[in-house]
Amino acid sequence: MLAISERVPGYGRTPDQLIWHKPVGPVVEEFQPIACSEEGIVFPWPKREVPLRLDKPDESWCADCLLLIRSKSTTEQ
Repeated sequence: MLAISERVPGYGRTPDQLIWHKPVGPVVEEFQPIACSEEGIVFPWPKREVPLRLDKPDESWCADCLLLIRSKSTTEQ
C-alpha cells in the first residue's frame, strides 16, 4: 500500500513512533493531504510502498487510515 510517514516523538524514555498514513492526491506546496484528516502532513517524506502488516518495532498504521483502506478493499470485491 502506498503510504507516507509521520514521526510522533516519544516522551521521556518512550521511543519515537512512526505512523503510516494513506496519502490522498499529490503534494501541493509541501503539503500532503491524508485520508484520515484535513490537516495532512507538512513537508512529508516521499511516498513508500508499505505492507499492511508491519513487523518493525515502534511503527504502526494510523487506525483511521487502515480502516479506510480495509473498507475500500471490501467494497471492491
